[in-house]
Amino acid sequence: MSTTPVMPKARKRRRKTRTPNVNSRPPIIASALKFNEIDLAPGKEHVVCPDCSTWVPITGMLGTPKLVPHHTGRATAGDPRRCTDGSNRRIIIDIEVDAWRTTLIEAVPTTASRRATKVLPKPKMAPAPAASQIRPALLSAEQVRQVFRTHQQRCSACKGEAADRGGQSLPCPDGERLAVTFLRLLRQEPKRQAVRDFLTRERRRFDRQYAAAAKRTGGWAAVLPAVQEADTRRAQLPVGDAPLGAPPVPAETLHPRRPTR
Repeated sequence: MSTTPVMPKARKRRRKTRTPNVNSRPPIIASALKFNEIDLAPGKEHVVCPDCSTWVPITGMLGTPKLVPHHTGRATAGDPRRCTDGSNRRIIIDIEVDAWRTTLIEAVPTTASRRATKVLPKPKMAPAPAASQIRPALLSAEQVRQVFRTHQQRCSACKGEAADRGGQSLPCPDGERLAVTFLRLLRQEPKRQAVRDFLTRERRRFDRQYAAAAKRTGGWAAVLPAVQEADTRRAQLPVGDAPLGAPPVPAETLHPRRPTR
């Protein structure tokens, strides 16, 4: 019985590109970069390439740190182009990992405070009327009576519990003013009711007149084509001579003018 040989397993390749080439440009100083342009987390060292603004891994952390060869932008994008100026460029790590992490943590609240918050639409308010356009609300005797009763329940002077140093009961000017207003409105209530009834009747009469006028206008609009056609036919003179002694045919209106004496 023949046996199938076991296929050799491929060796796992390194994620970072290893090359002995070194860029001849001046090295990048880590302390000169912004704290958010470099990542010194152990095993995940990255930096933003100053030439193409792309996050690039850092290789050779134990020896000569430098940027790995990379493309501008994403390598999966259409028509990728190699960053020749920033590839294999040395970088000098002159900051501690703990100091970089502390600076990053302290900057998070500051960045969050500068972030724009959600804009809530303000409710649209109607413009306030002018002082000359404000009309006071009409008070009724019942409304003033309710306010007066509520005031009597809360006011100690109206209950007779407030007294001066001599033991005399103190009057309540507010309660007196409310009582006078209530009596005045109570006397004026029949006249006010008569005025309200009169306005109601006038409003109904106006509505009936308006409805009749609208109906009459609609009736004229319905017969207007027939009237115009009759006027057009009347303006046309018959063929031939007019009979002797016949009255003239009116050409302006359906109703001929009466002869003046």
